[in-house]
Amino acid sequence: MEDENPPLTNQELADIFNLIADLLEIKGENIFKVLAYRRAADSLLNLSQPAYDIWKEGKLRELPNIGKAIEDKIGELFTTGNLAFLERLKQEVPVSLVELLQIPGVGKKKVFLFWKALGITTVEELEKAAREGKLRELPGLGAKSEERIIAGIEMLARRSTRIPLGDAWNFAQEIVEYLQKTTSSEKIEVAGSLRRKCDTVGDIDLLATGENSSEVMRAFREHPLVSQVLASGETKSSVEYKNGMHAQLWAHKPQHHGTALQYTTGSKAHNVHLREFARTKGFSLSEYGLTQDDGTEILCATEEEVYQHLGIPWIPPELREDRGEIQAAIENTLPRLIETSDIVADLHTHSTWSDGKATIKEMALAAISRGLKVLAITDHSNSLGIAGGISPEKINEQRMEIKKVQEELGDSILLLQGIEVEILADGRLDFPDEVLAKLDIVIASLHTSLRQPREKITERLLNAITNPHVDIVAHPTGRKIPDRDPADLDLERIFTAAAKYNTALEINAHPSRLDLNDINTRNAIQHGVFISINTDAHQSEGFNVLHFGVATARRGWVEAKNVINTWPATKLLNWLQEK
Repeated sequence: MEDENPPLTNQELADIFNLIADLLEIKGENIFKVLAYRRAADSLLNLSQPAYDIWKEGKLRELPNIGKAIEDKIGELFTTGNLAFLERLKQEVPVSLVELLQIPGVGKKKVFLFWKALGITTVEELEKAAREGKLRELPGLGAKSEERIIAGIEMLARRSTRIPLGDAWNFAQEIVEYLQKTTSSEKIEVAGSLRRKCDTVGDIDLLATGENSSEVMRAFREHPLVSQVLASGETKSSVEYKNGMHAQLWAHKPQHHGTALQYTTGSKAHNVHLREFARTKGFSLSEYGLTQDDGTEILCATEEEVYQHLGIPWIPPELREDRGEIQAAIENTLPRLIETSDIVADLHTHSTWSDGKATIKEMALAAISRGLKVLAITDHSNSLGIAGGISPEKINEQRMEIKKVQEELGDSILLLQGIEVEILADGRLDFPDEVLAKLDIVIASLHTSLRQPREKITERLLNAITNPHVDIVAHPTGRKIPDRDPADLDLERIFTAAAKYNTALEINAHPSRLDLNDINTRNAIQHGVFISINTDAHQSEGFNVLHFGVATARRGWVEAKNVINTWPATKLLNWLQEK
């Protein structure tokens, strides 16, 4: 249609439906209606093509969780740019209340109570009321609740405005692909903290290599999603996109590519240290090349040449944080970092037996397509109500299905029956030992009561680590990026116990977790702890995040020998049986 507004992205549509769900939930609407909007948002986020294209083809109703009502609303958004239903809802429920839901420990019932009882609609108003002691007088609240709410608001204020790695990486790939298609540049690649695979990034750094810098700079600035050009030049430009992300692009000639990539990758601390080291070798290092004391310039078309001229091996980007990597390079003791291709097993995945969206067979076929040789189905235990976990009584029934799928697939993959068993608030495991003993693999994890005092929550985790049936502790600190800080754990005790009891600790590859983080992972392997890198996949596409977990391991100086997912099936089974 000629009068159509520019199409909303899948992310923007999902944000709208999640907002509707939040407002309906605060209002006290039927939970099934709320879930309908959340499921629609989830379906939109998991599309492999723009929803706009599917809508134009009249095929929205073929998507899961998209009924006529949702289809009509999507159509209204695409044709008018607005949604009358949402505007009416905003008149009934202040949108600012949604921000209160971001405060740890504050749910929809409390938000509704604050709003109706005290007229509170913003975080600032809530904090003021809490500090004045007004909340403790409300039903079901007290002085301790008030203290927890103040602590939660302070935590919310500390949250970083940095972009989670997964969001930044996926968006950067779209920009790179666009520039590759629309310009004659020889290379377009990510740099900065994104290339180093930091768990969050401030902005997106890109490097273009080619002879025509003005062409690529123009294309960069004129990208259809650019909302504002922040700086414009022939060799460097900065922009802001409609999604709020910022990016900057450097352009260099091919003969400067090596030093330019090294410079733009950083980190700043690594670059400073490397420049100091270069001076001891008689060089001045810049983004344009190496200059000798006599003024002779050495151009480097590759990064490897930069480090080679300095007399040290190439240092992988993930290590460039000035945490000893330059000295290790000088001493030729850099680790042989794990690669994604080393991973042959995924030991933490979910199916429709709990909160997964794919059957066991569908998950197994997806794992096979990605070259995996071992797959553990580890659905949630049933105390985690929100996940619809499996009960002990259903274990045998699930085992029969796994056995049937194994027979169908033969030797193409080894399927293990496991569980992600909840570590309860009092430290007990959700399932008794006699049930855990029947399983091939047991993962223990914390999802609730994460704000307990340091001693208590540490003891909870230690109880799991020392249980002879527990093989892996999943996402040990419980953090969620950017919404939840890690639990206050005594990690020294955790690492010591994990090494003693031969319990592996997980790097959860989902970019909202990446837990253990890089620093804790390095500490863990120095204690002799085995690492397990898993996707925590809840659907077939969930396996695609593996590379984020491997990147976090690489940042933690992890080698393949440190990771149980790299072991052949026989070695892995022997280790599980010994446990």
